Amino acid sequence: MKLLKDILYRAGLEDVVGNTHLAVEQVCFDSRKAEKLSVFVAVKGTQTDGHTYIDDVTARGCKMIVCEVLPETLKEGVTYVRVKNSAEALGVIASNFYDNPSEQLKLVGVTGTNGKTTVVTLLYRLFKALGYKTGMISTVVNMIGAKEVSATHTTPDPVQMNALMRDMVDAGCSHCFMEVSSHAIHQRRIAGLHYRGAVFTNITHDHLDYHKTFDNYIAAKKRLFDDLPRESFALFNIDDVHGEVMVQNTKAKAYDFSLRTDAEFRAKILENHFQGLNLVIGEREIWSKLIGKFNAYNLLAAYAVAVLLGEEKMEVLTMLSNVNPPAGRFQYKRSDEGVTGIVDYAHTPDALKNVLSTIADIRGGNEQVITVVGCGGDRDASKRPDMAAIASDMSDRVVFTSDNPRTEDPDQIIRDMEKGVEQKNKKKTLSITDRREAIKAAVSMANPGDIILIAGKGHETYQEINGVRHDFDDMQVLTEMMNLLS
Repeated sequence: MKLLKDILYRAGLEDVVGNTHLAVEQVCFDSRKAEKLSVFVAVKGTQTDGHTYIDDVTARGCKMIVCEVLPETLKEGVTYVRVKNSAEALGVIASNFYDNPSEQLKLVGVTGTNGKTTVVTLLYRLFKALGYKTGMISTVVNMIGAKEVSATHTTPDPVQMNALMRDMVDAGCSHCFMEVSSHAIHQRRIAGLHYRGAVFTNITHDHLDYHKTFDNYIAAKKRLFDDLPRESFALFNIDDVHGEVMVQNTKAKAYDFSLRTDAEFRAKILENHFQGLNLVIGEREIWSKLIGKFNAYNLLAAYAVAVLLGEEKMEVLTMLSNVNPPAGRFQYKRSDEGVTGIVDYAHTPDALKNVLSTIADIRGGNEQVITVVGCGGDRDASKRPDMAAIASDMSDRVVFTSDNPRTEDPDQIIRDMEKGVEQKNKKKTLSITDRREAIKAAVSMANPGDIILIAGKGHETYQEINGVRHDFDDMQVLTEMMNLLS
């Protein structure tokens, strides 16, 4: 526990009647303060409003409240700080409380609909290979040097995030690469962080259940770049139609990257097959274990970040060529009969299209492409028919199944998907609610040389049904079925 004056000082609230960077609007301060205290920040969430718990936490002994609306009755011995935005205040408080660890790291944030995890993982592994002790905050796992810390969200809450970065600094990390979700930006979870740079990968249809409109979704992503300090860099994909929009108001120095046009950072694909990619980056030819055009963008983004952080170009390319892809991102295996199985996290229309386009580029032409795909429950329902339309257009056979149905009826989710299938493609499709049985069916359909894509869950090793997480690993199940039916 901390002394009140220590909390106020470290939170940037010591001058409570002044014009602080927390935009404090009103403070009710009781000089008869306790020596020990806890702080409660009343944040308005998507499900509940923290302001409804103020009386409860003060009754339990909390001595400091940060809120947007003061309660009708102010209790003696409690300090109330009224701010414009409690979520933003929490970010600044957490950052200051942990002695601003982001300022002691070379922190780079990566945002976009697709590619965040791959770019962040590439950067973490690249800088580790370059000899740095590095941190990572990602959808799959958080890392403090070589130590794994389990991840529950793409971007943690401000307290967890700053505590994690403080552990990174204390462990001797010099860099941190983190995914920045649109939810986290909109909810101000990243307030108080100091970025050395930020990356925009791309933006496509996703999360409209939360953001409501695509314009809102774009605005959320854009705010990361709007808030960057002048001394940082803003790296954006100029091949994306919204790339330049992201950086139009940034104070940071903007740099672009491209596979199609002139840019500060440019790459060209020479070869693309199941063994990997052959690229020209910065006039140098390199080989990568990653597969597909979308991964060429991810590799180029990682290279550009490293150069912008001052690393030597040739050394970066040498190390980058040896970096392994993250789990569940175009992860593949071949059966004894010559069937290729691919597991990928593609859970948005654009990501699914990218993966199937990559398969189309690599395939010889005579083999079948069999796709197993579902959509998550309690998420953006409008993308379900789009996912089904893409899968049925770009595959020879399709099995619709459950992803993480969460609290929704999985059969209804599949019916929503089926609405997107054109009449000409209906004979291609089959619906099997049980995901294990769906994968088994796909394997049983496959002949030697055929390609099976299992999309949507990637690295996840569970399936969430009615609030319960059940063990389920797509790659493990695929392997079992290949062995069983061989």
